Amino acid sequence: MNQPTAAGLSTTGDRIESKRDGSNARYALLLLFLINTVNFYDRQVLAAVSEPIRIEFGLRDTALGLLNTAFILMYAVVGLPAGRWADRGNRPTLLGTGLATWSLFTGAAAAAWSYASLAVSRIGVGVGEATCSPAANSIIGDLFPAHRRARALSVFMLGLPVGVMLANVISGIVAKAYGWRATFLVAAIPGLILAVLVTRLVDPPRGAADVSRAATHDDRGFWPNLLLLLRIPTLRWIVITGALHNFNAYAVNAFMPAYLGRYHGLDLRQANVVTGFMLGGIGIVTLLVAGIAADRAHRWRPSGRLLLGAAAIGVATPSVYLALLQPPGRVAPFIAWMGIAWGCSYVYYATVYASVHDVVPPALRGSAMSLYFFCMYVLGGAFGTTLLGMLSDGMARRAMTAAGSVAMSEVFRATGLHEAFFVVPVVFALLTLSLLAASRTVTRDMNAVRDPGWQSSSPRDKLQS
Repeated sequence: MNQPTAAGLSTTGDRIESKRDGSNARYALLLLFLINTVNFYDRQVLAAVSEPIRIEFGLRDTALGLLNTAFILMYAVVGLPAGRWADRGNRPTLLGTGLATWSLFTGAAAAAWSYASLAVSRIGVGVGEATCSPAANSIIGDLFPAHRRARALSVFMLGLPVGVMLANVISGIVAKAYGWRATFLVAAIPGLILAVLVTRLVDPPRGAADVSRAATHDDRGFWPNLLLLLRIPTLRWIVITGALHNFNAYAVNAFMPAYLGRYHGLDLRQANVVTGFMLGGIGIVTLLVAGIAADRAHRWRPSGRLLLGAAAIGVATPSVYLALLQPPGRVAPFIAWMGIAWGCSYVYYATVYASVHDVVPPALRGSAMSLYFFCMYVLGGAFGTTLLGMLSDGMARRAMTAAGSVAMSEVFRATGLHEAFFVVPVVFALLTLSLLAASRTVTRDMNAVRDPGWQSSSPRDKLQS
């Protein structure tokens, strides 16, 4: 009988090990996708029941917007040290701790007795959710090589549209049947289960999926690393795009159910079902396609991902405008145009998130993502809901004054929210220009990060270069 050679045993062993690694990577990605789904579900549930909350507590749109601002500011502040932990500590432990925290605070909202107590629960959700993106993105960067990374990140980011869709659809049904408080209890359960599962995940070696292993650890302090990251031109542009994109994402997600209810006359369940499929369902297909297209665009040219993102947002800009031109009751054309716009907006995630990994060394990816999220939330998301709420209240008062009335009515509130929404296409236009600017610097920054001496250089050296 022929005996297997040492080379044959080695090849077979490598093949088995490769299949095992691939299975582990797919399982980890599936688990991270589910966690991200819960992440955005718990984030969106407040928007789904904002109208009954507004009525029960006697709130204005500005107050509703400030609930999101409090959540986002805490999310951004905690995200910076969470990113540092993601670079140096055990990432599954970080994720599990954060997930359990935000799930418990989500459930606590069911017991809110005032606006202030509801705000405290949302702040707690922000503390927990701040751990998700730095840790998860860093893990994915170490599980999948550069040529497959955009596709893997798009699967992870599928949690956004799936979470938004499920939060609106389920919460609309539950709230109509059992009241708005029950929606927060339903939202809290899945996260507690996933928190146990993720702590059992094996933390992959940093830099394991990269061709160069020169920069897999970092011994510098927190602030020198942030200074170093801010000296990357493409990352600076990406931070700006994140602020603009998040301004629109949070403003529209927070007020869309209210918009459909006030302006187009849909009830709570109808408004949330339409919102779920229009802002979430269409993104499921878009993200899957965008991930594949982004990787192909990257093979076409280094700036391909960012150019694809700019083209998609360029289409979204007039589509939102055309949706807002639809008169009250014209729901179908509104859904069609807004669906196109929001489907295109999801291309952003598949193109930009992968680009962050392209221009940052493995040892700093957690810090880079936390910096990116801090800036885009503080500069964009934190004020998107509040500013749109303030615009809505201001436009409503103007409509009331123009009608010669001294009492605020739901008709005036509907007019105010409709007019406030026209800020969205303006922000999309600025986002398109910023993505084009980032595409002009990304090739140089990608080449720079491949230099083995990049990580060993001090911040002063980087400044001088």
